[in-house]
Amino acid sequence: MHDAPPPTQQEPLSHGLKQRHLTMLGLGGVIGAGLFVGSGAGIAVAGPGIVVSYLIAGALAMLVMRMLGEMSAAIPASGAFSVHAERALGRWAGFSVGWLYWFLLVVVLAVEATAAAQIAHGWVPGVDQWVWVLAFMVVFTVTNLTAVKNFGEFEFWFAALKVAAIVIFLVLGLLAVFGLLPDTDPVGLTHLTGQGGFLPNGWGGVVSGVLSVVFAFGGLEVVTIAAAETDDPARAVGRAVRSAVVRILFFYVGSMLVIVMVLPWTAQQAGLSPYVKVLDAIGVPSAGQIMNIVVFVALLSALNANLYGASRMVFSLAERGEGPPGLLKVSGSGGGVPRRAVLASVAFGFVSVLLNLKWPDSVFLYLLNSVGAVLLFVWGLIAASQLRLRRRLEREAPEALALRMWCFPWLTWVTLAALVAVLVLMLTDDVARPQVLWSAGATGLVLLVAGARELRDRRRA
Repeated sequence: MHDAPPPTQQEPLSHGLKQRHLTMLGLGGVIGAGLFVGSGAGIAVAGPGIVVSYLIAGALAMLVMRMLGEMSAAIPASGAFSVHAERALGRWAGFSVGWLYWFLLVVVLAVEATAAAQIAHGWVPGVDQWVWVLAFMVVFTVTNLTAVKNFGEFEFWFAALKVAAIVIFLVLGLLAVFGLLPDTDPVGLTHLTGQGGFLPNGWGGVVSGVLSVVFAFGGLEVVTIAAAETDDPARAVGRAVRSAVVRILFFYVGSMLVIVMVLPWTAQQAGLSPYVKVLDAIGVPSAGQIMNIVVFVALLSALNANLYGASRMVFSLAERGEGPPGLLKVSGSGGGVPRRAVLASVAFGFVSVLLNLKWPDSVFLYLLNSVGAVLLFVWGLIAASQLRLRRRLEREAPEALALRMWCFPWLTWVTLAALVAVLVLMLTDDVARPQVLWSAGATGLVLLVAGARELRDRRRA
């Protein structure tokens, strides 16, 4: 096992996050526009079978999170899986997964800022879209430059609103299914068995649904990054992982089940929120505007969390000599915030936003495609790291394994095989293929740089 070099920063990061912050971050981190809007595309290809698609994708995410939780509870670090990859596989792995994840976050940040600005511009047409983008970026930059507890509070209330919205939706949906709302009749299982049955497009539709929804689970990883800034990282990450994966599966799968039970799957369309369709159908006034508010909050929440995750990841890289040493400076007076890392991350985020506003269908599209499948590569390195690190921990520090991966090593191998299968299936899909190829190119470039650094260090030695 490769031991990471000792930290070189002069001042530690703050421990200002509380357990409630981490728990809500785990719940709210992946409840975003991908669920509220993007799920319509999955229903369009899988029909009611989208429930199975979400079960499969959710199970995969749950296994990855369990592995991450095991390693983060044993070795808490602000770089989380980048640190674990370095210790398990070598500096090349820590360098590669860390920079790939940072790149993913700062590019996706531009998508979220632009989408939130589009909604705000629709509410206040007199204010240009770029002004809204600038306002959001400034607000969340300031939030992340101040004490970490401010980030935690923002995310706590953002996540609370999203969770409350889904709970209300589930309650109203179930009442509609049983005909307990005014002007509604019981529908029972009619829409699950009609319009072609539960699997109208067969298992091929379910697989296509998995490809549509698996990336909606990205974002859970930030929980293990944030755990390093709590008073008791090992205990905090264990509790957050245990609660988050089960509840998120409940919210995701429960929502999809309600949607396909209330309305026939043929009523859904890609690009339109199935939640709005259901709320309209059961007579909720201004359903579209209500969901616009929820999606708006979800986008801002994701923007805030991604900026936080990106800054901590690049700070950890610098701490281990894998990034510019100038990023190691943290605020004093007990603040413990890596301000230069925050500014570096938001600077690239601003560049991405400008590319998105100026060339959304050319330059930015290539940039977006280059991170389209990076999440799967990151998850793959997490699984590979856990395979190596678990065995080392069992030999040298078994007491550190406060949270253990189920059925080790078999489920870890199953996860790796599933990730490879998803990538192969994406290569056979005309829409997803460019994402895999461009992401493979970006990954290859980072690996090339990592390899060149390894050769340079060996020659110096």
